[in-house]
Amino acid sequence: MSGSVSDYQYDLPPELIANRPALRRDDSRMMVIHRKTGVIEHQTFRDFPSHLLEGDLVTLNNSRVIKARLLAEPLGIEVFLLENLGDSRWKCLCKPGRKLRVGTRIPIAGTSAEVLEILPGGERIMRFDSPPDLETHGHMPLPPYFKRAADSADDERYQTVYANSPGSVAAPTAGLHFTPEILATIPHTFLTLHVGAGTFLPVKTDRLEDHEMHEESYSMPPETALSLQSARRIVAVGTTVTRVLESQPPGPIQPCSGTTRIFIHPPYQFQHTGALLTNFHLPGSTLLMLVSAFAGRELIQTAYAEAVRERYRFFSYGDCMFLTD
Repeated sequence: MSGSVSDYQYDLPPELIANRPALRRDDSRMMVIHRKTGVIEHQTFRDFPSHLLEGDLVTLNNSRVIKARLLAEPLGIEVFLLENLGDSRWKCLCKPGRKLRVGTRIPIAGTSAEVLEILPGGERIMRFDSPPDLETHGHMPLPPYFKRAADSADDERYQTVYANSPGSVAAPTAGLHFTPEILATIPHTFLTLHVGAGTFLPVKTDRLEDHEMHEESYSMPPETALSLQSARRIVAVGTTVTRVLESQPPGPIQPCSGTTRIFIHPPYQFQHTGALLTNFHLPGSTLLMLVSAFAGRELIQTAYAEAVRERYRFFSYGDCMFLTD
Protein backbone atom coordinates (compact mmCIF):
# COMPACT_ATOMS: atom_id res chain seq x y z
CA MET A 1 0.00 0.00 0.00
CA SER A 2 1.24 3.49 -0.93
CA GLY A 3 -0.61 6.14 1.03
CA SER A 4 1.61 9.17 0.46
CA VAL A 5 1.55 11.54 -2.50
CA SER A 6 5.35 11.41 -2.56
CA ASP A 7 5.04 7.81 -3.80
CA TYR A 8 3.55 9.09 -7.07
CA GLN A 9 6.21 11.54 -8.20
CA TYR A 10 8.60 11.14 -11.11
CA ASP A 11 11.09 13.27 -13.01
CA LEU A 12 9.92 14.48 -16.41
CA PRO A 13 12.12 16.50 -18.80
CA PRO A 14 9.94 19.49 -19.81
CA GLU A 15 10.62 18.93 -23.50
CA LEU A 16 8.60 15.69 -23.30
CA ILE A 17 5.39 17.60 -22.50
CA ALA A 18 3.42 17.64 -25.76
CA ASN A 19 1.77 21.00 -26.33
CA ARG A 20 0.72 20.12 -29.89
CA PRO A 21 -0.96 16.91 -31.06
CA ALA A 22 0.57 14.34 -33.38
CA LEU A 23 0.09 15.06 -37.09
CA ARG A 24 -2.65 12.42 -37.25
CA ARG A 25 -4.66 11.25 -34.29
CA ASP A 26 -3.60 7.62 -34.68
CA ASP A 27 0.08 8.51 -35.15
CA SER A 28 0.49 8.41 -31.37
CA ARG A 29 2.78 5.83 -29.83
CA MET A 30 1.19 3.27 -27.53
CA MET A 31 2.96 1.50 -24.71
CA VAL A 32 1.33 -1.86 -24.04
CA ILE A 33 1.68 -3.08 -20.45
CA HIS A 34 0.76 -6.65 -19.54
CA ARG A 35 -0.28 -6.52 -15.91
CA LYS A 36 0.17 -10.21 -15.10
CA THR A 37 3.67 -10.63 -16.55
CA GLY A 38 5.00 -7.07 -16.36
CA VAL A 39 6.00 -7.25 -20.04
CA ILE A 40 6.14 -3.84 -21.76
CA GLU A 41 5.83 -3.43 -25.54
CA HIS A 42 6.24 -0.34 -27.72
CA GLN A 43 3.69 0.02 -30.52
CA THR A 44 1.50 2.67 -32.14
CA PHE A 45 -2.15 3.43 -31.55
CA ARG A 46 -3.03 1.85 -34.89
CA ASP A 47 -2.22 -1.49 -33.20
CA PHE A 48 -4.94 -0.96 -30.57
CA PRO A 49 -7.66 -3.06 -32.29
CA SER A 50 -5.30 -6.06 -32.45
CA HIS A 51 -5.20 -6.19 -28.63
CA LEU A 52 -8.95 -6.60 -28.24
CA LEU A 53 -10.31 -10.01 -27.28
CA GLU A 54 -13.55 -11.68 -28.32
CA GLY A 55 -16.36 -10.23 -26.24
CA ASP A 56 -14.53 -6.98 -25.43
CA LEU A 57 -16.52 -3.75 -25.39
CA VAL A 58 -14.60 -0.50 -25.75
CA THR A 59 -16.29 2.18 -23.65
CA LEU A 60 -15.76 5.85 -24.46
CA ASN A 61 -16.70 9.20 -22.92
CA ASN A 62 -18.63 11.28 -25.45
CA SER A 63 -18.55 14.53 -23.45
CA ARG A 64 -17.77 17.57 -25.58
CA VAL A 65 -15.39 20.30 -24.40
CA ILE A 66 -17.01 23.72 -24.23
CA LYS A 67 -15.10 26.91 -25.01
CA ALA A 68 -15.05 27.76 -21.33
CA ARG A 69 -12.39 30.51 -21.29
CA LEU A 70 -13.97 33.94 -21.72
CA LEU A 71 -12.24 37.32 -21.92
CA ALA A 72 -13.70 40.71 -21.02
CA GLU A 73 -10.86 42.31 -22.93
CA PRO A 74 -11.39 46.03 -22.31
CA LEU A 75 -11.47 45.28 -18.57
CA GLY A 76 -8.55 42.83 -18.56
CA ILE A 77 -10.70 40.15 -16.92
CA GLU A 78 -10.68 36.42 -17.64
CA VAL A 79 -13.65 34.26 -16.67
CA PHE A 80 -13.27 30.48 -16.76
CA LEU A 81 -16.59 28.63 -16.68
CA LEU A 82 -16.43 25.67 -14.30
CA GLU A 83 -19.99 24.41 -13.94
CA ASN A 84 -23.43 25.28 -15.24
CA LEU A 85 -25.64 25.61 -12.15
CA GLY A 86 -28.85 26.28 -14.08
CA ASP A 87 -31.02 29.38 -13.97
CA SER A 88 -28.38 31.26 -16.04
CA ARG A 89 -25.83 30.79 -13.23
CA TRP A 90 -22.29 29.49 -13.60
CA LYS A 91 -19.57 28.71 -11.13
CA CYS A 92 -16.46 30.48 -12.46
CA LEU A 93 -12.80 31.12 -11.85
CA CYS A 94 -11.99 34.77 -12.40
CA LYS A 95 -8.73 36.65 -12.87
CA PRO A 96 -8.02 39.08 -11.33
CA GLY A 97 -10.56 38.30 -8.63
CA ARG A 98 -10.18 41.68 -6.94
CA LYS A 99 -12.04 43.28 -9.85
CA LEU A 100 -15.07 41.08 -9.38
CA ARG A 101 -16.73 41.75 -6.03
CA VAL A 102 -20.32 40.77 -5.25
CA GLY A 103 -22.68 42.94 -7.32
CA THR A 104 -20.13 43.72 -10.04
CA ARG A 105 -21.50 43.51 -13.58
CA ILE A 106 -19.35 43.06 -16.69
CA PRO A 107 -20.04 42.77 -20.43
CA ILE A 108 -18.74 39.39 -21.63
CA ALA A 109 -19.33 36.76 -24.34
CA GLY A 110 -22.03 38.76 -26.11
CA THR A 111 -24.04 39.37 -22.94
CA SER A 112 -23.56 40.67 -19.40
CA ALA A 113 -22.92 38.86 -16.13
CA GLU A 114 -23.24 39.77 -12.45
CA VAL A 115 -21.28 38.36 -9.52
CA LEU A 116 -23.79 36.88 -7.09
CA GLU A 117 -21.50 35.18 -4.60
CA ILE A 118 -17.85 34.53 -3.77
CA LEU A 119 -17.20 30.99 -2.59
CA PRO A 120 -14.63 30.07 0.11
CA GLY A 121 -12.20 28.82 -2.54
CA GLY A 122 -12.39 32.13 -4.44
CA GLU A 123 -14.70 30.91 -7.20
CA ARG A 124 -17.51 33.25 -8.25
CA ILE A 125 -21.16 32.42 -8.86
CA MET A 126 -22.16 34.58 -11.83
CA ARG A 127 -25.56 35.07 -13.44
CA PHE A 128 -25.63 35.81 -17.16
CA ASP A 129 -28.40 37.94 -18.66
CA SER A 130 -28.59 35.49 -21.58
CA PRO A 131 -26.61 32.36 -22.47
CA PRO A 132 -22.98 33.30 -23.20
CA ASP A 133 -22.07 32.87 -26.86
CA LEU A 134 -19.23 30.42 -26.36
CA GLU A 135 -18.74 29.52 -30.02
CA THR A 136 -18.17 33.14 -31.01
CA HIS A 137 -16.46 34.51 -27.89
CA GLY A 138 -15.09 31.49 -26.04
CA HIS A 139 -11.66 29.90 -26.21
CA MET A 140 -10.73 26.25 -25.76
CA PRO A 141 -9.68 25.68 -22.11
CA LEU A 142 -6.24 24.22 -22.75
CA PRO A 143 -4.35 22.82 -19.75
CA PRO A 144 -1.99 25.32 -18.10
CA TYR A 145 1.09 23.19 -18.86
CA PHE A 146 0.64 23.90 -22.59
CA LYS A 147 1.90 27.40 -21.81
CA ARG A 148 0.21 28.85 -24.87
CA ALA A 149 -3.13 30.23 -25.94
CA ALA A 150 -5.61 28.08 -27.84
CA ASP A 151 -5.85 28.52 -31.59
CA SER A 152 -8.18 27.32 -34.34
CA ALA A 153 -6.38 23.97 -34.64
CA ASP A 154 -7.28 23.19 -31.01
CA ASP A 155 -10.98 23.65 -31.79
CA GLU A 156 -10.78 20.34 -33.65
CA ARG A 157 -7.92 18.44 -32.03
CA TYR A 158 -8.74 19.11 -28.36
CA GLN A 159 -12.03 17.32 -29.01
CA THR A 160 -12.67 13.64 -29.66
CA VAL A 161 -14.16 12.74 -33.04
CA TYR A 162 -17.25 11.33 -31.29
CA ALA A 163 -17.88 14.17 -28.80
CA ASN A 164 -21.55 15.18 -28.81
CA SER A 165 -22.61 16.05 -25.24
CA PRO A 166 -21.35 19.56 -24.29
CA GLY A 167 -20.19 20.09 -20.73
CA SER A 168 -16.50 19.35 -20.16
CA VAL A 169 -13.89 22.01 -19.42
CA ALA A 170 -11.05 19.58 -20.18
CA ALA A 171 -10.86 16.86 -22.81
CA PRO A 172 -11.17 13.15 -21.99
CA THR A 173 -7.77 12.83 -23.59
CA ALA A 174 -7.44 9.05 -23.98
CA GLY A 175 -10.11 9.35 -26.66
CA LEU A 176 -8.19 11.89 -28.74
CA HIS A 177 -6.29 9.08 -30.51
CA PHE A 178 -9.38 7.54 -32.11
CA THR A 179 -10.32 8.13 -35.75
CA PRO A 180 -13.69 7.32 -37.33
CA GLU A 181 -11.94 4.55 -39.26
CA ILE A 182 -10.64 2.83 -36.12
CA LEU A 183 -13.98 3.21 -34.35
CA ALA A 184 -15.68 1.49 -37.27
CA THR A 185 -13.57 -1.63 -36.73
CA ILE A 186 -14.14 -2.17 -33.00
CA PRO A 187 -17.15 -2.92 -30.75
CA HIS A 188 -17.82 0.21 -28.71
CA THR A 189 -20.34 2.12 -26.64
CA PHE A 190 -20.59 5.55 -25.02
CA LEU A 191 -21.27 7.05 -21.64
CA THR A 192 -20.88 10.66 -20.53
CA LEU A 193 -18.80 12.24 -17.78
CA HIS A 194 -18.29 16.00 -17.91
CA VAL A 195 -14.67 16.62 -16.99
CA GLY A 196 -14.17 19.41 -14.47
CA ALA A 197 -11.18 21.67 -13.91
CA GLY A 198 -10.45 19.68 -10.76
CA THR A 199 -8.85 17.04 -12.95
CA PHE A 200 -5.75 19.27 -13.07
CA LEU A 201 -5.63 20.05 -9.36
CA PRO A 202 -2.65 18.57 -7.52
CA VAL A 203 -3.10 16.52 -4.39
CA LYS A 204 -2.11 19.01 -1.69
CA THR A 205 -2.23 16.64 1.27
CA ASP A 206 0.64 14.25 1.88
CA ARG A 207 -1.70 11.44 2.98
CA LEU A 208 -4.02 10.29 0.22
CA GLU A 209 -6.83 9.63 2.69
CA ASP A 210 -6.94 13.37 3.48
CA HIS A 211 -7.49 14.44 -0.14
CA GLU A 212 -10.96 15.72 -1.07
CA MET A 213 -11.85 14.63 -4.59
CA HIS A 214 -13.64 16.97 -6.99
CA GLU A 215 -17.18 16.13 -8.11
CA GLU A 216 -18.16 15.40 -11.71
CA SER A 217 -21.55 14.60 -13.26
CA TYR A 218 -22.13 11.56 -15.45
CA SER A 219 -24.81 9.67 -17.35
CA MET A 220 -25.11 5.96 -18.21
CA PRO A 221 -27.73 5.56 -20.99
CA PRO A 222 -29.94 2.44 -21.07
CA GLU A 223 -28.43 1.15 -24.32
CA THR A 224 -24.92 1.49 -22.88
CA ALA A 225 -25.82 -0.32 -19.68
CA LEU A 226 -27.39 -3.15 -21.68
CA SER A 227 -24.27 -3.51 -23.84
CA LEU A 228 -21.99 -3.50 -20.78
CA GLN A 229 -24.06 -6.23 -19.12
CA SER A 230 -23.30 -8.60 -22.00
CA ALA A 231 -19.60 -7.73 -22.43
CA ARG A 232 -17.02 -10.33 -21.45
CA ARG A 233 -14.48 -7.59 -20.73
CA ILE A 234 -15.00 -3.83 -20.46
CA VAL A 235 -12.18 -1.81 -21.99
CA ALA A 236 -12.27 1.68 -20.48
CA VAL A 237 -10.98 4.52 -22.64
CA GLY A 238 -9.58 6.90 -20.06
CA THR A 239 -9.77 7.54 -16.37
CA THR A 240 -13.10 9.35 -16.78
CA VAL A 241 -14.80 6.21 -18.07
CA THR A 242 -13.11 4.19 -15.32
CA ARG A 243 -14.45 6.52 -12.63
CA VAL A 244 -18.01 6.14 -13.94
CA LEU A 245 -17.73 2.35 -14.16
CA GLU A 246 -16.24 2.03 -10.69
CA SER A 247 -18.87 4.35 -9.21
CA GLN A 248 -21.46 1.66 -9.96
CA PRO A 249 -22.32 -1.04 -7.40
CA PRO A 250 -21.17 -4.63 -7.94
CA GLY A 251 -23.25 -6.71 -10.31
CA PRO A 252 -24.80 -5.87 -13.69
CA ILE A 253 -24.45 -2.20 -14.60
CA GLN A 254 -27.77 -0.35 -14.67
CA PRO A 255 -28.82 2.86 -16.47
CA CYS A 256 -28.24 5.83 -14.21
CA SER A 257 -27.06 9.41 -13.91
CA GLY A 258 -25.56 11.31 -11.03
CA THR A 259 -22.30 12.69 -9.70
CA THR A 260 -19.17 10.99 -8.48
CA ARG A 261 -16.33 11.90 -6.15
CA ILE A 262 -14.71 8.47 -6.32
CA PHE A 263 -10.97 8.57 -5.56
CA ILE A 264 -9.27 5.44 -6.85
CA HIS A 265 -5.81 4.72 -5.49
CA PRO A 266 -3.93 1.67 -4.20
CA PRO A 267 -5.16 -0.58 -2.77
CA TYR A 268 -8.37 -0.78 -4.77
CA GLN A 269 -10.29 -3.77 -6.13
CA PHE A 270 -11.75 -2.96 -9.55
CA GLN A 271 -15.31 -4.18 -10.04
CA HIS A 272 -16.04 -3.47 -13.69
CA THR A 273 -12.94 -2.28 -15.55
CA GLY A 274 -11.09 -5.08 -17.34
CA ALA A 275 -8.55 -3.13 -19.42
CA LEU A 276 -7.61 0.54 -19.62
CA LEU A 277 -6.37 2.86 -22.36
CA THR A 278 -4.96 6.07 -20.90
CA ASN A 279 -2.43 8.83 -21.51
CA PHE A 280 0.63 9.59 -19.37
CA HIS A 281 -0.39 11.69 -16.37
CA LEU A 282 1.07 14.46 -14.23
CA PRO A 283 3.29 13.59 -11.27
CA GLY A 284 1.36 13.42 -8.00
CA SER A 285 -2.01 13.48 -9.77
CA THR A 286 -5.11 11.48 -8.85
CA LEU A 287 -5.06 10.12 -12.41
CA LEU A 288 -1.61 8.60 -11.91
CA MET A 289 -2.86 7.09 -8.64
CA LEU A 290 -5.83 5.50 -10.44
CA VAL A 291 -3.54 3.95 -13.06
CA SER A 292 -1.23 2.71 -10.28
CA ALA A 293 -4.19 1.05 -8.60
CA PHE A 294 -5.06 -0.72 -11.84
CA ALA A 295 -1.60 -2.05 -12.73
CA GLY A 296 0.40 -1.76 -9.52
CA ARG A 297 2.50 1.21 -8.43
CA GLU A 298 5.85 -0.46 -9.02
CA LEU A 299 4.95 -1.54 -12.57
CA ILE A 300 3.67 1.93 -13.42
CA GLN A 301 6.83 3.51 -12.03
CA THR A 302 8.88 1.19 -14.23
CA ALA A 303 6.72 1.99 -17.26
CA TYR A 304 6.95 5.75 -16.75
CA ALA A 305 10.73 5.57 -16.38
CA GLU A 306 10.88 3.63 -19.64
CA ALA A 307 8.57 6.12 -21.33
CA VAL A 308 10.98 8.92 -20.38
CA ARG A 309 13.96 6.93 -21.69
CA GLU A 310 12.12 6.17 -24.93
CA ARG A 311 11.08 9.81 -25.34
CA TYR A 312 7.34 9.28 -25.26
CA ARG A 313 5.21 12.43 -25.38
CA PHE A 314 3.35 13.18 -22.14
CA PHE A 315 -0.02 14.55 -20.99
CA SER A 316 -3.11 15.65 -22.93
CA TYR A 317 -1.69 15.82 -26.45
CA GLY A 318 0.82 13.06 -25.80
CA ASP A 319 1.10 9.32 -26.37
CA CYS A 320 -0.88 6.60 -24.61
CA MET A 321 -0.57 3.30 -22.78
CA PHE A 322 -2.80 0.24 -22.91
CA LEU A 323 -3.03 -1.73 -19.67
CA THR A 324 -4.19 -5.26 -20.29
CA ASP A 325 -3.75 -8.72 -18.78
